[in-house]
Amino acid sequence: MSIDHLTHPTTRPATAPLPGAARGRWREAAARLIAFACDAHARYQCALFRIGLSGLVLAYLLREWPHRRVLYGDRSPWALDLAARLVTENHAFTVLTWSAGRWWFECVYHGAILVAALLMLGWRTRATSVLFLVAVLSLQNRNPLIGDGGDNVIGVMAIYLAFTQCGAVWSLDARRTRHNRRAGRVERAGFVMWQILGVALLWVSDGFQGTAWAAVLWTAWVCQGLWYAARRWSRGAWSRELLDAAATMLHNCAMLVIAAQVCLIYATAGWYKIQGTRWQDGSGLHYALHLDYFSPWPGLGSLLASHMLLIVLLSYGTVVMQVAFPFLLAYRRLKTALLAVMILEHVGIAVLLGLPFLSAAMVVCDAVFLPTALLKPSRRSSGSRSRR
Repeated sequence: MSIDHLTHPTTRPATAPLPGAARGRWREAAARLIAFACDAHARYQCALFRIGLSGLVLAYLLREWPHRRVLYGDRSPWALDLAARLVTENHAFTVLTWSAGRWWFECVYHGAILVAALLMLGWRTRATSVLFLVAVLSLQNRNPLIGDGGDNVIGVMAIYLAFTQCGAVWSLDARRTRHNRRAGRVERAGFVMWQILGVALLWVSDGFQGTAWAAVLWTAWVCQGLWYAARRWSRGAWSRELLDAAATMLHNCAMLVIAAQVCLIYATAGWYKIQGTRWQDGSGLHYALHLDYFSPWPGLGSLLASHMLLIVLLSYGTVVMQVAFPFLLAYRRLKTALLAVMILEHVGIAVLLGLPFLSAAMVVCDAVFLPTALLKPSRRSSGSRSRR
């Protein structure tokens, strides 16, 4: 054995990762990320959100039908010129300012009822979701003085809903797609409806001057036209797959924004309550029950307010649940129980404080966090039904 071998023993060098293997791992991670982004998530939650939101607007419009002219029509204390001036200042829009005639108001109001019903059923959701957005914002911006927190939530969520694939399940669209796929038929009625909506949008484009809503509506119309063109005339499948992937990613982003908006609503409400002295000493709910504006059942409110210990527990519990809501959603075992508690809280607000539509709007928003296993029918149940 040589002296060099004794003084410098041979050691096996550490094997460095091969550049090709590192690139392979990065490609695999990128492929998984792309597959995750191109897969539609929360489809059942989105369908339930669509049904609840449109059903809530439909119920409100039907309830206020006898008073529609006083709230939004020619008999409203908020005159049409005041509404037009406010819309110009805040860069909003309402189609009700386009004409002062009663016939136009009746067409818009009853058209909103029809659109809400069709969206709830899931009929042509790509078009009806945009029309639903226009109808909701038009009514809210016509008379902003009668709105409350529930109207604000509905208006914001109607915007987000237009960017989702809300008709993928539990809709007439899903049923029609399955039947056409089995029969091998090509969809043609949707293309005709797209042309009609394009002509209508061209006719009313002057009413959106000074706002960006015309560009938004035209962009939605053009994107839908590209989708129809790719479906009918594209020879390769890559264009259809590209448009479907873009629509799916837009749907996922919209659902993420909806979830973030709900968390922001709860967190903001909770932190604002913490800053108030009434909620700090546990008497916030006590004073809320004694407000004349929020006392549909004075006897029931007085009975509850007489139990101070219960009032303190409910006051502190409300603040804790609202502040902790975004954080507790990360725990799957606690999420379902948390949603049940929040729904019970909204039911109590609807009954005790007389805010049914605000409570219903928040319950609909809470539905986006429901677990898919609770909403999606299992294969066992579907198999047992087929055997029956």
